[in-house]
Amino acid sequence: MDAPGKLIPVPTQETAPFWEGCKAGELRLQRCADCGRYQFPPQSFCRSCAGGRLAWSATSGCGKVLSYTIVYWSPNPAYAADAPYSLALIQLNEGPRMLTNVTGCPPRQLQIGMEVKVVFEQCGPAIMLPKFQPL
Repeated sequence: MDAPGKLIPVPTQETAPFWEGCKAGELRLQRCADCGRYQFPPQSFCRSCAGGRLAWSATSGCGKVLSYTIVYWSPNPAYAADAPYSLALIQLNEGPRMLTNVTGCPPRQLQIGMEVKVVFEQCGPAIMLPKFQPL
């Protein structure tokens, strides 16, 4: 029996603009035309005001580490070679939070409040995965 591989996101109609932005090297989020707030993950209405006038907008791709954990062991062998790695909650400058990895920094040097910027990593043939690294 083959070991499971790494999980590759599958774009949906709702998330396709996000993944297209990643492929273009931009972190795109939905922004409400009624209240001006950004949101992530995408959905069909604004979480803040319930408005339906959402548009995709490129963001700064910057934020701060709000929280993190260091993963030393994974039950999926496909991730074993990556350990130890960090799984971090990033507070984006535009407001939303994103759960992702921080790269370019040994996990033990990661700090809450550390300023980070998005980078994109190839994940499967058609997906660029947003990750972050220290500024």
